[in-house]
Amino acid sequence: MMWESESESIAARNYKNEVLRANHGVQTDKFEQRGQSWYAATDIPSDLTIQIGEISFHLHKLPLLSKSGKIERMIYESREIELKKVILDEMPGGPEAFELAAKFCYGITVDLTADMIAALRCAAEYLEMTEDLEEGNLIFKTEAFLNYVALSSWKDSILVLQSCESLSPWAENLQIVRRCSESVSWKACTDPTGVRWQHSGEENGSGPMGPYWWCEDVSVLRIDHFVRVITGIKVKGMRHELIGAAIMHYAMKLLPGMIKDGSSGSGEEGSGMVSGGSKCNHGLRMITTVNKPDHHSSPHGKRQRAIIESLISIIPPQNDSVSCSFLLRLLRIANMVNVSPALVTELEKRVGMQLEKATLADLLIPSYNRSKTTYDVDIVQRLLEHFLVQEQMEISSPERNPIVENNEGIQRRNEPNAKTIVARLIDSYLAEVSRDKNLSLTNFQVLAEALPESARSCDDGIYRAIDSYLKAHPMLSEHERRRLCRLMDCQKLSMDACTHAAQNERLPVRVAIQVILSDQIKLHNTLANASFKESRNPHYQQIIPNRKTLLEETPQSFQDGWATAKKDINTLKFDLETVKTKYLELQHDMEILQKQSGTIGKLKHQSSWSSGWKRLSRMTKITTIENARIRPQGNTEVVKTPRRWRNSLS
Repeated sequence: MMWESESESIAARNYKNEVLRANHGVQTDKFEQRGQSWYAATDIPSDLTIQIGEISFHLHKLPLLSKSGKIERMIYESREIELKKVILDEMPGGPEAFELAAKFCYGITVDLTADMIAALRCAAEYLEMTEDLEEGNLIFKTEAFLNYVALSSWKDSILVLQSCESLSPWAENLQIVRRCSESVSWKACTDPTGVRWQHSGEENGSGPMGPYWWCEDVSVLRIDHFVRVITGIKVKGMRHELIGAAIMHYAMKLLPGMIKDGSSGSGEEGSGMVSGGSKCNHGLRMITTVNKPDHHSSPHGKRQRAIIESLISIIPPQNDSVSCSFLLRLLRIANMVNVSPALVTELEKRVGMQLEKATLADLLIPSYNRSKTTYDVDIVQRLLEHFLVQEQMEISSPERNPIVENNEGIQRRNEPNAKTIVARLIDSYLAEVSRDKNLSLTNFQVLAEALPESARSCDDGIYRAIDSYLKAHPMLSEHERRRLCRLMDCQKLSMDACTHAAQNERLPVRVAIQVILSDQIKLHNTLANASFKESRNPHYQQIIPNRKTLLEETPQSFQDGWATAKKDINTLKFDLETVKTKYLELQHDMEILQKQSGTIGKLKHQSSWSSGWKRLSRMTKITTIENARIRPQGNTEVVKTPRRWRNSLS
């Protein structure tokens, strides 16, 4: 074996010397392109063709053998002294990178730039252009430029990292991605006034200032490179709200379902968010571009799924790192593209931790599964469950402190209560989804009963939702309508709501009576309190609130729902007052009739007794006269005959 290897090395040296003699004097200063082929501009005919895809390079063996170990080995191992063609389809960087490497082999000056240095470094590694063949070979040149020029500049580091997207796995194996990610991470955590923007020496003023200056630049990276940069920034201790702002801005640009209304879809959508910190613009809404059931299996759906899963994994754990609206819009797309259930659950938990900051538009998540309902009510129910669990954990936690400091250093309680806000939000959501004829009574009831009774100080919102459900489901039985109305407390309805409910024909009669009684009790208590205050203070004057004050005290959910019904309510009020007036008149007339009836009855009673006594007296007189006639003359003794009516008494 030793004899064989020595003979092979001798043969290789002899072959190389023969090639050197054949290509002696090959010099050129440029390449020429003719169609799909490149030619070295020299008088010496080409003796080697390099084929990369559809592009061919007609070159000479001498310049390539002297600097590329791979081409030298391929020519020798072929056992063909007259080898004319070599195929390099696996060339990293493709024909563009090989063109630059070939020019370097011919001694042509090559200007190194940030957008092509990674491809040229990978090509040099592939061609084995090491220092063993020639001092100052291409690997050495590209490494020096990469480390000392490109990575020292912010924008060049971004360009190099962006160019590595098409160089896998070479860029990973050569640690180019790692080095660029660390460079970008360090510079993002540095004061921007000390960052070198470009390798040309341009300092400071060309780049944006402020804590969010780096968010726009890193948003051009591929998701895996973006994740590596954000991970490096986390390790270096950047504030979580800045990291959250970068994540939200990246999602705005890369996910078409999170663009701004009226936007063209460019990178401007997230600029307001970046300049405004972690407070995301609530005017942004989801625009479902594709809602087909098989969207998650399409290439676009797979790309979106990869982006969402990666973003969920790098969101900082703090509640205020990203807005609740952003999480809900992310959840909407995740539901559409079939993201991993574990990550969806994690996202739902994060939303539940700050559900009081959500809006109604964000909760209206379309149902992409086989459910017949328009909106996914099950997701909202799970979000509410996570919220209640979090609230219970905070209440039971010994470290929980309801006293917080404001910007002025004054300590006060955190108002308003989160459960009250969520209750209003859920009531508004129920009023919206109740219009869906496919929404079952059970789903409506479960969602409405999830919150404790103490969460609702006023039941106007839940009444509006119940009324909307009854309007959309007119075929409910009496039992189902009673079951539905048990969700609200008549004692918690405002005066306007009671007035509307008393005239609402969709409500069961028993519920309408309860509402009327509740209204009367409230009115009685109000009058009693007013009388008590007047008796305690003779100079007391009751302040009658104007319309503006009443509207301010009325919950917002009720204002939104009943604004269009004000005219009907006023008409009903007028009708009610008319009925009350007529009732009082009828009651007065009835009292007069009762008095007259009593007087007539007394007169009749008295007349019957007097006529009876008169008849008795007449009968007595007749009896006396008859007895006098029967007695003989001269008999002075008077004989009294007993009366018949007395015998009847015995």
